[in-house]
Amino acid sequence: MYSRTQNENGTYNTRCLFCFMTIASSVESDGELGRQETRHICPERALAELLELEKAIDSRTRETTAA
Repeated sequence: MYSRTQNENGTYNTRCLFCFMTIASSVESDGELGRQETRHICPERALAELLELEKAIDSRTRETTAA
C-alpha cells in the first residue's frame, strides 16, 4: 500500500504505508511511480510476513506433536 501526493509543480511523491519510507519524490508520471513502488522491498512488511509464517509453522508443529 502506498500513499501518493502531488506537488505544486505537478510531480508526485509516493510513500510506503507499512514502513513510511519515501519511495520516490518528484516523479512525473504514474507509470514511473508504479515502477518505483514495485521495486520497493519493505522491511516492515517482510518482517510481518516472516513472523506470520513462523507462527503458522509453529502451530502445525504443535498439532503434529499433540496427535
